[in-house]
Amino acid sequence: MKNNNAPVWIVAEQAGSALQAISLQLVGKARQLADQLGSTLEVVLLGENSRPNSDSLIAAGADTVFIGNAAELSFYQPEIYTEMIVKLAVEQKPGIVLMGSTDMGRELAPLVAARLKTGLTAHCIELEISENKILEQKIPAYGGLITITCPEKRPQMATVAKGVFQKPELDPDRTGTTIPLDLPADLPERINTIEIVREEPEGIPLESASIVVAGGIGACDTAGWGKIADLAGTLKAALGSTRPVVDAGWTELEIMIGQSGKMVSPDLYIGVGLSGEQQHMVGITGAKIMVAINNDAESPVFEQVDYGVVDDCREFIPVLLEKIEQYRNGV
Repeated sequence: MKNNNAPVWIVAEQAGSALQAISLQLVGKARQLADQLGSTLEVVLLGENSRPNSDSLIAAGADTVFIGNAAELSFYQPEIYTEMIVKLAVEQKPGIVLMGSTDMGRELAPLVAARLKTGLTAHCIELEISENKILEQKIPAYGGLITITCPEKRPQMATVAKGVFQKPELDPDRTGTTIPLDLPADLPERINTIEIVREEPEGIPLESASIVVAGGIGACDTAGWGKIADLAGTLKAALGSTRPVVDAGWTELEIMIGQSGKMVSPDLYIGVGLSGEQQHMVGITGAKIMVAINNDAESPVFEQVDYGVVDDCREFIPVLLEKIEQYRNGV
């Protein structure tokens, strides 16, 4: 299947009838990769009531959308999805296949890769095309970034973290091709999803937040952590954390930012009581303005931000909250 100018593929994802943000983020990046390779961008979309989403994918940059639109696909079914994607990949021979590093993508991608007998890189935060037209897949590891390539097998496959790429501007005048897919003649019945119960997260989702306040172990205790949460609430920001805060039991794993957590790219990032360890900082991609509050003037975090405040966050935040309230009241 080796062909460096073969199509670039995205396996898109929808929840119910709603196209997930990660799919548009991937299309935006994959459009760049396809243009560099001189190839086309194709998207596979399986679900129900998915035709409007195919139009959005074309408007975002896709040339072709292979659409499986059926009631049997309304819930993510790993066996059916794998069967349809593998069959299509064998026919169309894509050079690159990208999926979101979501609950679905983390299960589906290795199933597809195993069937196609190719490699897979998980949770990438950057993708580049090398001089010899090989996909360079970058992941956080060993306190930095490492590059993984798949020079021989095709397709080159990767899952990509949510929030690391920007969603492209949609062009409603852009045209593309939509190709319907048939269901397999014999639907696998070993596993059948009956119902999906979704728990709505509290607060503002980290991946889409324009302001992120992240707290570290420098908060010292739950009371200090509570002040950081108050700052996030006052600024209408998403609240994030470092690994030590989760380990201390002050918050849940769902809001951890970093190598094994969420990726964020806000307009404003405020790091409070954290040292700037690479495991956390690698999760902040493309932040426009970065601010740190730490009582240690020698902390590595100050080398990585635009503005720094040297102070005890437990003393500084109450004053900051008071000043914000005064400003809003015109005092």
